[in-house]
Amino acid sequence: MKIVTNEKLIQRNRRIGQVATVASLLVLAGGLYLSFKPSAESVSISFAALLVGFLLSQVGIFFGNRWGRQPRPDQLLSASLKGLEEKYTLYNYTTPVSHLLLGPAGIWILLPYHQSGKITYDKGRWRQKGGNLYLKFFAQEGIGRPDLEVKSGVEDLKRYLEKSFPEVEFPPIQAALVFTNEKTDIEVENAPVPAISAKKVKEFIRKRSKELQTPAEKIQLLQQSFEKAS
Repeated sequence: MKIVTNEKLIQRNRRIGQVATVASLLVLAGGLYLSFKPSAESVSISFAALLVGFLLSQVGIFFGNRWGRQPRPDQLLSASLKGLEEKYTLYNYTTPVSHLLLGPAGIWILLPYHQSGKITYDKGRWRQKGGNLYLKFFAQEGIGRPDLEVKSGVEDLKRYLEKSFPEVEFPPIQAALVFTNEKTDIEVENAPVPAISAKKVKEFIRKRSKELQTPAEKIQLLQQSFEKAS
């Protein structure tokens, strides 16, 4: 399997996360200092500083989780798919979606999740039980709405394909959630999108390649297009 990764983007976003985190600490410290001042003006500035500091901390956490944490999501995906045939290519941050796998199994958008605990899907809602409560509330580790992320990714990729290849009819775009945390228990049989552990994703892709009849020339056309762009 070939792996194409946008290292420049990763380095830039990692730096953004670091700067935002340091800036948030400085702003929060300044706001805390001003809160001890007796004037009404100092209290107002202090409140504003605390709000700005909190927002900056969230930016730092967002970028840090995705591009600062080791191993990164792209590294975990690459490791879990290692061993796939050379006809496959995994694109990390070089296409309209963050992680795109092209090959005999077709077109796959892969969404990595690091959440732990028990992941369930029932009556149109994703739920996460257990896991680290601190990380859920303060480190943006909640499960969120994977279905909306999938929908957004599929729409972005469709727009790219329609614009770049208006006369080519590609196979349907597939998507899967990949849980990279070994402590995750996945029970989502009725979910609208497959959710699998990183340990099983390679086997899953190989199985789908046998089930789907994907025209090799169309996948190669896409691979050539992304190789030129990168």
